Amino acid sequence: MRHVHFVAIAGTGMGSLAGLLRSRGLEVTGSDADVYPPMSIALEAWGIPVAKGFRPENVLARRPDLVVIGNAVRVENPEARAAIDAGLPYLSFPDALYRHAIEGKHSVVVAGTHGKTTTGSIIATLLFETGRDPSMLVGGITANFDGSFRDGAGPDFVVEGDEYDTAFFDKTPKFLHYHAETLVITSVEFDHADIYRDLDQVKGEFRKLVQSMPAAGVIVAAAHEPNVAEVVAGAPCRVIGYAVDGEGDAEVRARALQATRTGTRFDLVREGVVVARPEAPLHGRHNVANALAAIAVLESRGVPTGEILAALPSYAGVKRRQEVRGEANGVTVIDDFAHHPTAVRETLLSLRARYPGRRVIAVFEPRSNTSRRAIFQKDYAGAFGDADRVIVSEVPDAPIYSATGEVTERFSARQLASDLRGRGGEAVAIDGVDAIVDHLVDLHAPGDVIVTLSNGAFGAIWEKLLDRLGAVALEADPV
Repeated sequence: MRHVHFVAIAGTGMGSLAGLLRSRGLEVTGSDADVYPPMSIALEAWGIPVAKGFRPENVLARRPDLVVIGNAVRVENPEARAAIDAGLPYLSFPDALYRHAIEGKHSVVVAGTHGKTTTGSIIATLLFETGRDPSMLVGGITANFDGSFRDGAGPDFVVEGDEYDTAFFDKTPKFLHYHAETLVITSVEFDHADIYRDLDQVKGEFRKLVQSMPAAGVIVAAAHEPNVAEVVAGAPCRVIGYAVDGEGDAEVRARALQATRTGTRFDLVREGVVVARPEAPLHGRHNVANALAAIAVLESRGVPTGEILAALPSYAGVKRRQEVRGEANGVTVIDDFAHHPTAVRETLLSLRARYPGRRVIAVFEPRSNTSRRAIFQKDYAGAFGDADRVIVSEVPDAPIYSATGEVTERFSARQLASDLRGRGGEAVAIDGVDAIVDHLVDLHAPGDVIVTLSNGAFGAIWEKLLDRLGAVALEADPV
């Protein structure tokens, strides 16, 4: 295999696998409808040419040895259709990842509704810092490895296991394709409303994942999450529970959380006994849980606890996870991937602890297939409680694709703003990134923390806001 072509290369998983194969010396090409940072920057740095738009000639002009088809590709896609009709070898993304990267390694799969990228990157960082030389592929750009993948010589491959479906020709969840030997389940909630009917269907897929585990495998499960405890019941292998505070039946637990300037200090507890008080360079209760999961994984892989805790401060984070984009005119601008109500709530709670006494302004873009539906309309009203002010981006009246039936109710940005005001909060719905930036510039004050919450590029709102705030500062003090 010399040449691999990726159809819909700009997804975080697809782009990461493309980069990994390119690092091995293969010729890699790709196409996509649109490419935006950070993946656009990464693909360019890796020397991978990307054609804009899907066309048959992208695969027929110079026939690749393998075509990898992403799950964003639909059955009528002209490029995928041309590859299949021409008899070119093709694989889904998860099958290509397993066959050409994971197979032969110990598969460490991190699954769950929330925290997959952070937990996976912590595990990979700790394995690396303790000399285990892991391989990794996660859905974000990690600071420790300056990328979303790593091709190591050690025995472990850490991969983010998504419950989303595999491809238009394979509707099974992606996480079933990685043949987990060590499995982490961080949380189980309803999400991906374009392919799942309800929470019970989501639970059913996680149960399949649990039951696919080998007898010699290990499941590291969030014992403080009732849905997780439910899906791991009757597992065919050992289950290690982890929890924050007193919830759940856990072997490893964190208590007495204390926010610091650089992260969170906590008691590491086993069987009621405090064995250490480490500091994780992460903010928020949910991130302490992610760190606990990583500690449990490494211990199950035979790494001494002392080595693990000594390595923990070296973790440097992931882009778009409470990432400080910059400061201008006394305002700190933060970018976060949160878009599910639970993720929004936990992110804002952690920012409140991280920046005590400062006004927190949340700017929310309901962009995902789930958040654009009315499913979580009421839940969002409760998720923004730790924000002092909320700006909700108006949702474009565009098609919402679904495999589960016609959508009859859409999320309303104006309704959310009204609900938040009804709870005594300050909230407004605004149409358009430029108008949102104008609003933020008008209302900002020194010391504000502005966090943007979206699973997409959000129109490069961070750059526009920082530029405008910088211009205001320059006008006030031209010297």
